[in-house]
Amino acid sequence: MPRLFQRIGLIGAGRMATALVQGMVRAGLVAAEDVLAADPSVDARRRFAKATGAQAVDNNQAVIDSCDAVVLAVKPQNLEAVLATLRGQVDERHLVISILAGVRLATLGEGLGTRARLARVMPNTPCLVGQGASGYCLAPGATAADRALVEQLFGAVGLVVRVDEPLLDAVTGLSGSGPAFVYAMIEALADGGASMGLPRDVATRLAAQTVRGAAEMVLVTGETPGALKDRVASPGGTTVAGLRVLDSAGFPAALSAAVVAAAERSVELGGLGIGD
Repeated sequence: MPRLFQRIGLIGAGRMATALVQGMVRAGLVAAEDVLAADPSVDARRRFAKATGAQAVDNNQAVIDSCDAVVLAVKPQNLEAVLATLRGQVDERHLVISILAGVRLATLGEGLGTRARLARVMPNTPCLVGQGASGYCLAPGATAADRALVEQLFGAVGLVVRVDEPLLDAVTGLSGSGPAFVYAMIEALADGGASMGLPRDVATRLAAQTVRGAAEMVLVTGETPGALKDRVASPGGTTVAGLRVLDSAGFPAALSAAVVAAAERSVELGGLGIGD
């Protein structure tokens, strides 16, 4: 993958910022020396620098002055204070990419008080290992080059898809929060294996690989999950016995409801934004 010839800045140096930069550097898209993050926390800056090899500073202005593409990676509840420091400093040369759950493009534009080009992306933590799933949208003023940059940056760490902005809350509930739901499923699968005598570490590895393999089957074959499920579930066999337990326990409905709850919380978080 060709390297970008521009500096990438981040406002916030937490776990997601670290995961993104690690993935981008590992993919060869950017060099660590071409990344600059800002965070008020000494500990966050230290962890970010150690994990990525990139520099982290304590003021946002340094990022704005030296970077053309700036990723907002702060907590939504801290957004108002951060935008106040950036207001009037960001201009037309900047592409501002927000990865804040629920915060609308209109909120960002009003808070920045400029005509900066804007994008929203909802990534997830598997970006750290190059297996992320991100949805994004662009503000009307964004260019074709901005779209290409967003797809390069987040495509370097996994799958990236463009959606209309109202659908980003659904992306947040599904792929943003989804890894936690999958971890809970892996843990439960391993519990079942361990209860039948498998060593805990063996059960966990088998469960994780089973989830990985099943997901790859969906992506590679193009078949629906339902069709693949039916191919495993022989009539009167072991899989059918297990699926009956899942159905009776409400597993499918519970997992769908978890996605909906996470998406609805994303909508609520959007209400914390300035002017939203």
